[in-house]
Amino acid sequence: MNEASVRLGLPLMAAGQAQKEVTHNEALMLIDSLIAPVSEAPPQNEPPVSPNAGQCWLVGGAPTGEWTGQAHRLAAWSQSGWRFADLPVGAQVRLAANGQSWVRIPAGWQSPPTVTLGNSGNVVDNECRAATSAILAALVSAGLIVGG
Repeated sequence: MNEASVRLGLPLMAAGQAQKEVTHNEALMLIDSLIAPVSEAPPQNEPPVSPNAGQCWLVGGAPTGEWTGQAHRLAAWSQSGWRFADLPVGAQVRLAANGQSWVRIPAGWQSPPTVTLGNSGNVVDNECRAATSAILAALVSAGLIVGG
């Protein structure tokens, strides 16, 4: 039997396990961070100095300190220290400050695409077409529409 769930790596209890509450509580702590996850900041490599219990961060590609070896994971702070979750590709995490949705891709975390709108200059038709194309590409990338 696996010691962790397949998709989110939640710890599983074993038959006859002593102190089942430890495994159960660990799973609840991870679930608390993984249901509708919110990060305090875009991906970063250094852990924050004074985190509060329940806060989460997106770990960058070259983590240091207590995050060493945890690249591209979600880091959650609890009273017992750091807990890390390896979110599946396609998972979305919102930023607390502005609500941006970052997506887990095979190479790490992807920020939302930037769409530049036309500025009503002399080439407004070309700018409008470029802006519309960028909007459509962003919607396809977010999985909200299917590109053709």
